[in-house]
Amino acid sequence: MFPAMESDKAWFGFQRVETSEKPHLVRDVFERVAGRYDLMNDLMSGGIHRLWKGALIDWLAPRPGQFLLDVAGGTGDIAQRFLARTGASGRAVVCDLTPAMLVVGRDRAIDRGIVSGINWVAGDAQSLPLADRSVDAYTIAFGLRNVAEIDKALAEARRVLKPGGRFLCLEFSQVVLPQLKQLYDLYSFQVLPWMGRIVAGDRDAYLYLVESIRRFPPQQELIDRMTAAGLERASYRNLSSGIAALHSAWRI
Repeated sequence: MFPAMESDKAWFGFQRVETSEKPHLVRDVFERVAGRYDLMNDLMSGGIHRLWKGALIDWLAPRPGQFLLDVAGGTGDIAQRFLARTGASGRAVVCDLTPAMLVVGRDRAIDRGIVSGINWVAGDAQSLPLADRSVDAYTIAFGLRNVAEIDKALAEARRVLKPGGRFLCLEFSQVVLPQLKQLYDLYSFQVLPWMGRIVAGDRDAYLYLVESIRRFPPQQELIDRMTAAGLERASYRNLSSGIAALHSAWRI
């Protein structure tokens, strides 16, 4: 069984908030950091997040003509990697809760000459603005932990996937090496909020991001929840000793 919690409560970092309030709080965080979000990702991970995202695309193995939904896809880097593999016949929708993130992503795509095959949609992972059985692949990178009700988001992922469609989640997870975990905790709670204050001018936003990682389900629990949502053949791969993990499943 999954950890019990009042049905009207959700975690926002280490705080308990009304479930209905969390999307507004999350949107506020990402509106504040949207302009420097990608820069902060590079600084916080030493650029390793790019390798993790490359691993996601490699495992997905996109094919020409496929249609991707990238949820919490903000600045669009997953969708752009996908389209680079599929060529002109591929299509992608970037769906994000925060319009400011979509604006940054769309403007950067235009600057790179990417003006076709990609759409930018404001929407909630718990209630996606897409039809049943409409996409070949669903990806969500570093976004599932920000959802108020993870199980609803997983059920929505299954709903929009075509039979034979693929679900892939890239998310910070539980470190499996005890020695690394101690260093990682020190870095997370001391260095990252300081870096957020210096680079993005927002210590609290990055403290929330660190706390949200610690509240996210560990690897096997997420597998169990994916299965409970009706996704099948669920599996995961640890990246960087579990600092991040890739979870995969299918709609059969």
